[in-house]
Amino acid sequence: MKKLLLGIFFGLIIGGLVGFAAGIVVFPFLFPPPEVNEKVTGKSINDVVATGEFIHADPSDPIHYGSGKVTVYDDLVHLGDDFNVAPGPKYHVFLVPDTDVTPQTDVESRNFLDLGRLKAFSGSQNYAIPADANPKGFGSVVIWCEQFNVLISPATLMF
Repeated sequence: MKKLLLGIFFGLIIGGLVGFAAGIVVFPFLFPPPEVNEKVTGKSINDVVATGEFIHADPSDPIHYGSGKVTVYDDLVHLGDDFNVAPGPKYHVFLVPDTDVTPQTDVESRNFLDLGRLKAFSGSQNYAIPADANPKGFGSVVIWCEQFNVLISPATLMF
């Protein structure tokens, strides 16, 4: 009887932990944030510093992908209307000095600039660049999963 109760106790603990971990991974798929549609105001084509396009960095990985255009201004990063990434937890928008970011790139060891948490998995979004940062010193805009330290999608910038 003691072994049975001990087995049930440990089964509940392990089941609870596995269920909690699965919930963290599945939650963004079941309850994604609503699509956003932020516009860029007060800027013209002459204010564009760089442009790029998000890519599927590792085609053999069907879970981590992204697509769409990105435009960089002196004080703003704008993800275009066609922006789309696979759902997941704790995605952030980084400016990274490297121009060739791959799944093997140790992004966290680079001198990256975190512009904040991704607002939605699709749609146009704006992220402010701090006044003391020079966007010309960065080669890529990267969507990064902070929870699991995984590259979701990079966009090499063309100046």
